[in-house]
Amino acid sequence: MLSSNIIEHGQAAADNDAKGVVGGGYRGGDRGGKKNHNKYRRDKPWDTPDVDHWQVAPWDEANGDALPGGRLLEESSFATLFPKYREKYLREVWPLVTRALDGHRIACELNLVEGSMTVRTTRKTSDPYIILKARDLIKLLARSIPAPQALKVLNDDYHCDIVKIGGLVRNKERFVKRRQRLIGPDGATLKALELLTQCYILVQGNTVSIMGSHKGIKRARTVVLECMRNIHPVYNIKRLMIMRELEKDPKLKDESWERFLPTFKKKNVQRKRPRQLIEERQKKDAAATRQSSGGGGGDDEAAAAAVTKKKKKKKSYTPFPPAQLPSKIDRQLDSGEYFLSERERKSRKLVEKQSASREKVEEKRRARQMEFVHPSFLGGNAGGANDRNDDDGGGEKKAASGGGDKAGSGKCAGGDDVERLVDKFSKKGVGGKKRKKSDDENKARSGSDMIASFDVSKTKRDKNENGKKEKKSRND
Repeated sequence: MLSSNIIEHGQAAADNDAKGVVGGGYRGGDRGGKKNHNKYRRDKPWDTPDVDHWQVAPWDEANGDALPGGRLLEESSFATLFPKYREKYLREVWPLVTRALDGHRIACELNLVEGSMTVRTTRKTSDPYIILKARDLIKLLARSIPAPQALKVLNDDYHCDIVKIGGLVRNKERFVKRRQRLIGPDGATLKALELLTQCYILVQGNTVSIMGSHKGIKRARTVVLECMRNIHPVYNIKRLMIMRELEKDPKLKDESWERFLPTFKKKNVQRKRPRQLIEERQKKDAAATRQSSGGGGGDDEAAAAAVTKKKKKKKSYTPFPPAQLPSKIDRQLDSGEYFLSERERKSRKLVEKQSASREKVEEKRRARQMEFVHPSFLGGNAGGANDRNDDDGGGEKKAASGGGDKAGSGKCAGGDDVERLVDKFSKKGVGGKKRKKSDDENKARSGSDMIASFDVSKTKRDKNENGKKEKKSRND
């Protein structure tokens, strides 16, 4: 039979060569063309459009499905370990698992000493593939999937895949963030992925367990792996939503969907260094000042020159490393603080803190006292500002004399005011009343004496404060 097929193929090839065509791929004279691997391929009876290669035919003994010889010749077994925290739950649900596997004639064993689960075929097992389903069942139970959900994998239309994500990201913190990104806020991202792929997904530790159809498992696995490669699941969820809508249109069934699907490319944007940011800020400030002042091109050159001046000069290369900066212990040794006890260090810091606070309090107190002093006693600009309002020409003399000592300036300003008042009241007096004039003189004298005494007391207080400060600094 085999020899006759070879002879037939040889004759067909000879006929094609005579016609100038070899297998429909290239002409007989053109031997340097692309090689046609389908030259001797014959059509298979199952290569028809109406055949679904992904469909899994169920094992049905009633329809005549049976093993050659009636049973399996060898025993097959699989075992898997489970974590310690799953022991209590597995002991509770193991009777349910045993009953489910007995229906498929599979034996199971729970070993609490070794922490393992084992499944094996028996002499009555008729389905040869059910042992692989039982293996997937114990794997899912070990990965914290509830028993009612895990038992669905025994059905022919359910499959599972366990994606290991522990070794995809080296940094532990980054791994935790990306795993949480896959779950989403309150599990929203994971729930959307389950609805779009029609799969059950559970993220547990370093693995992601997926249960569903082959098509859904493939899509869910792609999303999980891309999430670990720093591609957000939202992009893939949007893509899956568009694909689900396109599947409903029978016209687009045999066409390419690339023009409808979004393409998200990762952009590597270079971040600016601090030096570049500083230079840009300086240029912006120079431009703003130039606009406010209304300057021309000369300001541009000045701003550019200022920026270039502020650029660091390139240092000459030296093979020797820079001098090491003194550490905290070195500084304590230099100041002698290293040899003090912890209590003495704290007391010294407390004294420094108290002295600084006292100085601040004293400065604030002096500032508050200056609010109650008349500007004429301060001298300088304040006295000159007051004298500008005078009508007579004596204001210039007072402003010139205001730069001297405080007592003299106070006397001068106060004395002139009193003399002006005396002249005013003396002009108003009738018949030269001596009593009124003497009262005015006494008032003027008492006013000038009061001002002088206030200046003397003020200078004494300042001297006392300066003496206290000098004494305090000497003690420190």
